[in-house]
Amino acid sequence: QVRLVESGGALVQAGGSLRLSCAASGRTFSRYAMGWFRQASGKEREFVASINWNGGSTSYADSVKGRFAISGDNAKNTFYLQMNSLKPEDTAVYYCALADTIRLPTIRREYDYWGQGTQVTVSS
Repeated sequence: QVRLVESGGALVQAGGSLRLSCAASGRTFSRYAMGWFRQASGKEREFVASINWNGGSTSYADSVKGRFAISGDNAKNTFYLQMNSLKPEDTAVYYCALADTIRLPTIRREYDYWGQGTQVTVSS
């Protein structure tokens, strides 16, 4: 079993920055992908970013390209989402997820494990 715990969510003004963290524990995988998704109130959960196990490949939603950066520290079993130039439309609960795959999935159903989420609120 895998446990994912997000942290770092907060209330921030538009234009500000936040760094979310996702600490992973439990079963280990030789090949995997980590992803960040978000879900705004009343909306579907949507893909934000993903990274493969060695950090060699990343993928971003068009809405966050150039503003967000995903990274990982395998030694700490922790993954990050650096969010810059935040906008009110970035307000959502952010979830990290792990996929037991060699690919770099961007679809929710391809992820096997999920964290509980952390709230990000961007005020205008």
